[in-house]
Amino acid sequence: MTGWEQDDSAAGTPPTHPTRRSIREARARQRPRRRKFPLILAALLVVGLGGVAAAYRNLDSNIDRIDVASIIGTDRPTAAVEGPLNILVMGSDTRQGIGTTDYGTDTVEGGAHSDTNLLVHISADRKRALVVSIPRDSMVKAPEDCADLTSTVENGVVRQWNHNYNKGGAPCVIRTFEGNTDIRVDHFIVIDFAGFQRMVDALGGVEVCLPQDVKDKDAHFELAAGRHVLDGKQALGYVRLRKTVGDGSDLGRIERQQAFLSSVAQKATSTSLLLRPDRLYSFLDAATESMTTDDELGTTELARIAHSLRSIGLRKVEFVTVPTEVYPEDPNRVQWTAEADELWRLIRHDRPLQAEEAAAPTEVPTTPSEPLTVSPDEISVYVSNASGVGGLSRQTVSALSVQGFVAMIGADVPTRDLTGTAIRHAADQAEAARTVQAAFPGSVLVPDEQIGESIVVQLGLGAANPVEVPNRLGVEPLPPMPLSARVAAPGETTSQIQVRTAEDDICK
Repeated sequence: MTGWEQDDSAAGTPPTHPTRRSIREARARQRPRRRKFPLILAALLVVGLGGVAAAYRNLDSNIDRIDVASIIGTDRPTAAVEGPLNILVMGSDTRQGIGTTDYGTDTVEGGAHSDTNLLVHISADRKRALVVSIPRDSMVKAPEDCADLTSTVENGVVRQWNHNYNKGGAPCVIRTFEGNTDIRVDHFIVIDFAGFQRMVDALGGVEVCLPQDVKDKDAHFELAAGRHVLDGKQALGYVRLRKTVGDGSDLGRIERQQAFLSSVAQKATSTSLLLRPDRLYSFLDAATESMTTDDELGTTELARIAHSLRSIGLRKVEFVTVPTEVYPEDPNRVQWTAEADELWRLIRHDRPLQAEEAAAPTEVPTTPSEPLTVSPDEISVYVSNASGVGGLSRQTVSALSVQGFVAMIGADVPTRDLTGTAIRHAADQAEAARTVQAAFPGSVLVPDEQIGESIVVQLGLGAANPVEVPNRLGVEPLPPMPLSARVAAPGETTSQIQVRTAEDDICK
């Protein structure tokens, strides 16, 4: 199933240090396997590792593929960090193959739209999955002519999001998404109405929760309030409900779709679906028969991704919606807010939306126990950013410079393990390092003979902003510091974006 840039330049690059990611991943491979992972990927894993070779090949041949490389071009975002996967999932509203004309035979413009748009972000450590719903009524910049690579988002037009698929299929949606978010799409999947119906039927139905009686003639859906198990046709009506439920908006429909996906994930992990070859194959056959992907995403690659997600739990599968506000020129449309920029930034740098417990520093100095012996103007400091907060190095350099430090922006640190602030220094620079440490509450000193005569300040998640040192020079106050790498308490969201997890009650 289904910003900010690091704008700190690498002036005066100090040595950087390797991460322990490979060790963590090796250990992760040794942990017991748990049946908690996204449905299609999980099912493909079982088939792929179960030795059903003929069935596996047949499923792979079901998938339609598009070579999008030449259509998208080479002017694409570069990944800010290595390892995460971003898969753009689109639900095509083509009416072909669903066995009914209840929903019409075509769209107003002719051809299909993508009314359901999901970015599935899988973290580099494969311990988190974030599913981002993009409202279909979002008004965003888009290439005027998606077939022309010189037509870009920057020189494009404002267009309703779901019209991009109609204008140029999945490649047009990808180009529009990348141009607005600076997030590189690694793979895409398109599922149509017919595939959705058949997948739900193959699951044996999916439970939903209705807060009120519903009778919606457009969605051809009528049901009393309460919990119900829906078959494929009913489920299609349910996820299309809009005008007669809640405020009638697409945003309300997205909330129901997210609850539906949560219900699917809960059923897949609490039943014997993966142990029933007949039901499993029916589900996979339905999924792949109505699936269009890029030419690199077949069942082999899907199974590989599934294998890497073998230990993920429902609590670590999160659903959010791109934050929006009313579009000024049309109250029936929406536009993305500044909170959306924060969401894309977190995804670019593979940061969680909900805070996780950060390791406490091994030492928490306060006021220096002994007088500082080295003046700030005698110390060269390189500030490196490992926090994922763009611009933090530049802000920190400014706060050090006004105190007399010879401060410069260093290379961003490639590690994602660092928490707090580390002050790296050679042994003969220990006194200079103490002066620097006095500027960073909670920082730790790290002897490092590779550093040379400079001091390297590494800012990780949770790093405190600098303060005045007792022996500072000058009287100019520290500049404003609006940016922060603060670590929120466990369970506290790091933004105002509402998050639901796959384990939440479907009636939530």
